[in-house]
Amino acid sequence: MKRPMKRILIIDDYAVVRDGVKKIFDEQPNAVVFGEASTASEALQLVRDQNWDLAVLDLSLGNQSGLDVLKEFKQIRPRLPVLILSMHSEEEYARRAFKAGASGYITKDSSSAELAKAVNKVAAGGRYITSALAERLVFDLGRKSDLPPHKSLSDREFEVMRLIASGQTVTEIAELLSLSDKTISTYRARLLEKMGMKTNAELTRYAIRNKLVD
Repeated sequence: MKRPMKRILIIDDYAVVRDGVKKIFDEQPNAVVFGEASTASEALQLVRDQNWDLAVLDLSLGNQSGLDVLKEFKQIRPRLPVLILSMHSEEEYARRAFKAGASGYITKDSSSAELAKAVNKVAAGGRYITSALAERLVFDLGRKSDLPPHKSLSDREFEVMRLIASGQTVTEIAELLSLSDKTISTYRARLLEKMGMKTNAELTRYAIRNKLVD
């Protein structure tokens, strides 16, 4: 029996990435209809207007966090499976993505075969996690009290920390995230307290040492 056609929405601000994901399915036996979005607003409109079997979402979308987009997806269509395809390592971002509602997480340096496997599994209603991340999660269960301080940050605090460490000012971050300077300053004060630090320089050194910035 012929399987039903899949409808896959690809959200990435680089056309070459979207084309690469589509190319993976050229030799697949089942037909696929693709939708594409390069911005968060385009993606949210497509999710509101149409039904999809799967969304493949990048975590970096210009001026909006992919985690925020993921949360909005789940509010609009709670049952939509979302596979995160990101340049960021699983170590720091997969936990946050799964907590926000993702069904799978895979990095952009993965093989085409692994990406196809992840897409098919998530589209079929399953969850995809690499064996390396699974081992790490099990390992972390036994050392919760020994986790690094940035693990205690909220998603927004974590995002503000990364932007500060990337050299952005409070005003620049506020504009980027469509928040007030006062709100960003509050996030900064809160995350510095949680991290046990006093200055942006300390924060930047920590982020670089732990490979939290690109």
